[in-house]
Amino acid sequence: MPDFLLELFSEEIPARMQARAAEDLRKLVTEALVGAGLLYEGAKAFVTPRRLALTVKGVPVRQPDVKEEKKGPRVGAPEGAIQGFLRAAGLKSIGEAKVVSDKKGDFYLAVSEKPGRPAIEVIAEIVPEVVKTFPWPKSMRWGEQSAQPGSLGWVRPLHSIVATFGPETEEPDIVAFAVDGIAAGDETRGHRFMAPQPFKVRRFEDYAAKLEKAKVVLDPERRKEIILADAKNLAFAQGYELVEDAGLLAEVAGLVEWPVVLMGSFDQAFLAMPPEIVRATIRNNQKCFVLRDPRTSQLVGKFILVANIEAEDGGKAIIAGNERVIRARLADAKFFYDTDLKTRLEDRLPKFKDIVFHEKLGSQWDRIERIERLADEIALTLSSRPEFFPGQTLSPDDLQREQDTYRRQVRRAARLAKADLLTEVVGEFPELQGLMGRYYALAQREDASVAAACEEHYKPLGPADRVPTDPVSVAVALADKIDTLVGFWAIDEKPTGSKDPYALRRAALGTIRLILDNQLRLSLIPIFKQHFDRFPLPIDAMASAFDLLSFINDRLKVQLREQGARYDLVDAVLAAGQIVYHGPRDQLRSDAELSRELLVPYTNDVLLLIVRRVEALGKFLDTEDGKTLLAGYKRATNIIRIEEKRDKREYTGRPNPSLFRQDEERALASAIDTAKAEAAAAVAREDFEAAMRAMAKLRPHVDAFFDKVTVNVEDKQLRENRLNLLNEIRAATGTVADFSCIEG
Repeated sequence: MPDFLLELFSEEIPARMQARAAEDLRKLVTEALVGAGLLYEGAKAFVTPRRLALTVKGVPVRQPDVKEEKKGPRVGAPEGAIQGFLRAAGLKSIGEAKVVSDKKGDFYLAVSEKPGRPAIEVIAEIVPEVVKTFPWPKSMRWGEQSAQPGSLGWVRPLHSIVATFGPETEEPDIVAFAVDGIAAGDETRGHRFMAPQPFKVRRFEDYAAKLEKAKVVLDPERRKEIILADAKNLAFAQGYELVEDAGLLAEVAGLVEWPVVLMGSFDQAFLAMPPEIVRATIRNNQKCFVLRDPRTSQLVGKFILVANIEAEDGGKAIIAGNERVIRARLADAKFFYDTDLKTRLEDRLPKFKDIVFHEKLGSQWDRIERIERLADEIALTLSSRPEFFPGQTLSPDDLQREQDTYRRQVRRAARLAKADLLTEVVGEFPELQGLMGRYYALAQREDASVAAACEEHYKPLGPADRVPTDPVSVAVALADKIDTLVGFWAIDEKPTGSKDPYALRRAALGTIRLILDNQLRLSLIPIFKQHFDRFPLPIDAMASAFDLLSFINDRLKVQLREQGARYDLVDAVLAAGQIVYHGPRDQLRSDAELSRELLVPYTNDVLLLIVRRVEALGKFLDTEDGKTLLAGYKRATNIIRIEEKRDKREYTGRPNPSLFRQDEERALASAIDTAKAEAAAAVAREDFEAAMRAMAKLRPHVDAFFDKVTVNVEDKQLRENRLNLLNEIRAATGTVADFSCIEG
């Protein structure tokens, strides 16, 4: 079967657009082929700085013939309807139509056969449309044609098009079409400097081989492999090690068609700066890789550059030019760094008063003050438990001193954490925010934990990012993320669908990971509610706190499911611990009383306990006792649901022991009371496996009840009492989970 080759040859395509452009070309052309009935065997797109290429293998010679049927009016229909049918079907007379029958009677049917067109003609229509509507992020027009309405827009001036079609055994044909005066042909060019002469190509294998001879490596993945291998080998030969950078590698591979790896050097004095500054300067300004000493892992005064030409002097002039630019850029960076060191971090803070964080949420100064207060409250909550200081047996006075020191460090870190945003280095390299805060904090002799928090309070930035473990960093990182969540919740800027402009989902997942990875038993509702109160906005702080908690729990469910937890078990635990808030604070109770109510354990604002309950529930349901108890629960609730629907009432009252007639009733009631008490006590100890064991004791009594006791008896009073007893099974299991959410 024939193959199709397409090349769009232009001026340099920006590296950041290349991968997406290759995929768009493949997708647009192949979807159009399939839509035209031309099913192919395979397709692959390639891209270099100067060309987009596509090869499609196994394209049919022509489209399949198409048989179309058009149903018309019934036989004997009015003449107007028949004439309309003839026009729509393209028939000259009704005699050309068939008469067919169905259960409603006879009707006319127009049958037409449309022969398939040659594939090369179809392709000649597809490609110009793809080129004219290609979805470049940015495009331009050029030359005399640019003055004409509807002229071609392309990312850079398009010079030529190669389009050939034919089987391997024959000379391929040129697909005849033109786009904005550029006619398709079979001629392309190689490397801009080393092989600029035009040459003809036939099919893909011939095309790729001739490009290679013309100093063009077509496949971007192969260019990356060449660069990486040559860079490693050159570094190893000099006793160094390449600092790999996948993003930079992909970018550099998009800047060259014929990669040539060279090594340059710079003054060792620049290595007195933090290595991240050196690397960012060399990477951002010259797209070069840095090297390190494999024995010490410290950077060395060498760098790797990738040229696009085999220079006659072996690259000496290229290396000298890069060294000259890098030396100047490093000198600038050193000036920025030295200038920053002259001003203490806290002295920069007043400038934040003039920087708006969000028009509805105040300035960056306001935000820093909120974060400082919130971080202090979190630190107080965490450090109030003696186990927060592991490995130490502390007297009350010692505990107070440790707590005071910890809170002082947290307040200091929260105050300084954002200060590096106003430094010269971060202004030049925004990706170094936080990291430079740590360097500057250490330079002014701040505590190591305070300095670490300046860097780590942004973490974790994603699912693969490291979670801080230093207690100071944890408190400040939580405060930073909770302030973001509460603030945007307060102004009703919540995520909707795929839109999340303020990265609130990421902040929520970061909060969850900080809590779970550090095993923090932290009740979120009081923290949320108190922080909502800090915003001078007309909101119901408690209702907003519960709404935000619901969002957090939704993110927790997603995370637990990704980690392999059953979604129904997560729902069961969350449903069992749910708090329902019905409106503004009860005026008969103080905020302190409400807060104490909300601090009761095992509700859904203690994420660590939710996870432990899910784990314990999963283990329990894997046992025979768990499976049998779940079956008994389902049977009991099904009976109750049916009878409640029939009687149009609920059976939620306490059963009357004096109405028990059989030993199985008395045994089940006693077992339920015992299990509820034991499970509640275990939950209070946060021993959820013990709570599940308490539930397991119900199994034989539930089985015996269903074997020996008839629920729907004639005696209405006895029937109601037994239904209330069945409801006690539901109430007892609700101590640990809502079993109605569990499948099975």
